[in-house]
Amino acid sequence: MKDTAASATTVIDARGVGLTFETGDGPVHALKGVDLTISRGEFVSFIGPSGCGKTTFLRAVAALEHPTEGTLSVNGMSPDAARQARAYGYVFQAAGLYPWRTIAGNVKLPLEIMGYSHAEQDARVEKVLSLVDLDGFGKKFPWQLSGGMQQRASIARALAFDADILLMDEPFGALDEIVRDRLNEELLKLWARTGKTTLFVTHSIPEAVYLSTKIVVMSPRPGRITDVIESALPRERPLDIRDSKAFIDIAHRVREGLRAGHSHEE
Repeated sequence: MKDTAASATTVIDARGVGLTFETGDGPVHALKGVDLTISRGEFVSFIGPSGCGKTTFLRAVAALEHPTEGTLSVNGMSPDAARQARAYGYVFQAAGLYPWRTIAGNVKLPLEIMGYSHAEQDARVEKVLSLVDLDGFGKKFPWQLSGGMQQRASIARALAFDADILLMDEPFGALDEIVRDRLNEELLKLWARTGKTTLFVTHSIPEAVYLSTKIVVMSPRPGRITDVIESALPRERPLDIRDSKAFIDIAHRVREGLRAGHSHEE
């Protein structure tokens, strides 16, 4: 009974996942021996040095890359089947908004592709723009919004068709610290309201600790998991929680995991 209950809440299940790219200069081993289980409603951050396979793992979940070793399931099915079932929304590093479309038009794009009625498109766009605090900005064009607002529009687009899983590839990395802090707060509130299972790639230790229920620490290429840290921080997290001993202790463990990854010898 315990295994059945666990499987009912498991969203991502990786077993011995490896991924090797074949290039003209020889094979590039991006991931090696990745074992990870992510349950419904978790906020999981992936942190590690550049090139460690964080984004590659996200892309494998999204069926944009395919593991060459091991098994990976999403909602109990293959990543390709989950993609066809529209199981996830993807937020990239750049907002990727079309400049000739309004904000509402950008958010509406996946709904148009999926064949939703015009009335349903309008209703969903209104709902998700409100979720990301962009009420009244639907008729604006991307160039009329700040970088942070553009990223919120990108998040709204990923939420538009109400997928259960939200994949976020370092969405705030190019923003200044003040804007980043504000968007971190807003993202936590959004996660609390929607209950989406969220996978979040970052290079920032404070960001990973502040946002996550679970932090996955990865080693340099080939990307391995050196630590999985379950956060004991409360779901309600004001920014000043970063000054607390509990926060600092988790951040210290993340740093230790990153150091261990760098000293790892094959």
